[in-house]
Amino acid sequence: EGWNEGWEDWFGNSKDYVFDFVTPYPDFDVKEIHRYAASKGIKMMMHHETSASVRNYERHMDKAYQFMVDNGYNSVKSGYVGNIIPRGEHHYGQWMNNHYLYAVTKAADYKIMVNAHEATRPTGICRTYPNLIGNESARGTEYESFGGNKVYHTTILPFTRLVGGPMDYTPGIFETHCNKMNPANNSQVRSTIARQLALYVTMYSPLQMAADIPENYERFMDAFQFIKDVALDWDETKYLEAEPGEYITIARKAKGTDDWYVGCTAGENGHTSKLTFDFLTPDKQYVATVYADAKDADWEKNPQAYTIKKGILTNKSKLNLRAVNGGGYAISIKEVKDKSEVKGLKKY
Repeated sequence: EGWNEGWEDWFGNSKDYVFDFVTPYPDFDVKEIHRYAASKGIKMMMHHETSASVRNYERHMDKAYQFMVDNGYNSVKSGYVGNIIPRGEHHYGQWMNNHYLYAVTKAADYKIMVNAHEATRPTGICRTYPNLIGNESARGTEYESFGGNKVYHTTILPFTRLVGGPMDYTPGIFETHCNKMNPANNSQVRSTIARQLALYVTMYSPLQMAADIPENYERFMDAFQFIKDVALDWDETKYLEAEPGEYITIARKAKGTDDWYVGCTAGENGHTSKLTFDFLTPDKQYVATVYADAKDADWEKNPQAYTIKKGILTNKSKLNLRAVNGGGYAISIKEVKDKSEVKGLKKY
């Protein structure tokens, strides 16, 4: 964000013309940054903030997308912050839904993926246009810094917004007190660390991110291992148990493998799961790494208390796990391919 000229004159000003989406600030060398990123094996993602001036975006869209192609960008995060221009139109109105579709189809012409923020809710249209890789479209993690989401929020979204397609929720917050970064903000993320790991499984999106800063992950590298391991997309999904507003537990099979990941997120009352693993392939062994709330964990008073245990799973295994208030757990289940992988481990 902020790479292109116009950022000092857009928010709250309700101007028709702010951005042209192709002119960087003098200190942002588009070609050099792309070259450097490529040398590190990193792909860059373009950002298009429209300032809610939608006609202006449509006027510039072809040139903006061509600029992306010319500079090696194959994905864009678009934004629609503010009151929609032209006046009288709204984010969820028919006119704007037509625009979102226009942007996605136009992007497909340029082989560009779209991650739209402040857009309409997922509607299943990503099945027709798979380059729509995800929408924000709900109170995601950033709202935790605006006073906090309800503790049960992530137990409900899989039954509502996520029914229509992937959602950009931006999980992975390990430091839950906002005032550690911004002393003026006393908001707190209403979640334990174990639950933040679970969200990579329960909140489906093939575009994920680690939303905290590197320094916070460096303090908990054993927990960060789950984020490094967890898959981005899936061959199969099992909804193991759920009660909207109370808890949801999901198992997903990583695409192209026989590895599984399980995530549980719980509301204010916590939740105890009695898990069975009959979805695993018979006669195979798996190494399960369980990232769970510690007994004294609590989203408000002790959010960084977690345990990590390893053991052997089969499709006949059973496991009881407790998620605390605002907590959860995450499990990586990896197929054993070498007997040395299970040396010293006990069966669950």
